[in-house]
Amino acid sequence: EVRLVESGGGLVQPGESLTLSCAASGFIFSAANMIWVRQAPGKGLEWLLFVDPRGGSTTYLDSVKGRFTASRDNEKNTLYLRLADVRPEDTAMYYCQRNGIRGPGTQVTVSS
Repeated sequence: EVRLVESGGGLVQPGESLTLSCAASGFIFSAANMIWVRQAPGKGLEWLLFVDPRGGSTTYLDSVKGRFTASRDNEKNTLYLRLADVRPEDTAMYYCQRNGIRGPGTQVTVSS
């Protein structure tokens, strides 16, 4: 059974940084393409970054380019998302996704 569990969210102030984690199980993580997505209240799902099995990434969303960085540790079956210089508009539930399956998400709230 594919299982994804995100963690690391919280309340942060504008300009701060934090790192989200996604623990994966139930599939061969080291061979899997992964995606980070988010959903803000009342808005649709936004695709953020794509991460290939070797850790190469592509940023989909212009507003996070240069601020969000994705990485992975295949030995730990864990995907990461580093959020830097966060803004209030980054407030959302963040999910990792594989083949359309997402975890429960982790909430990031950016507020002063």
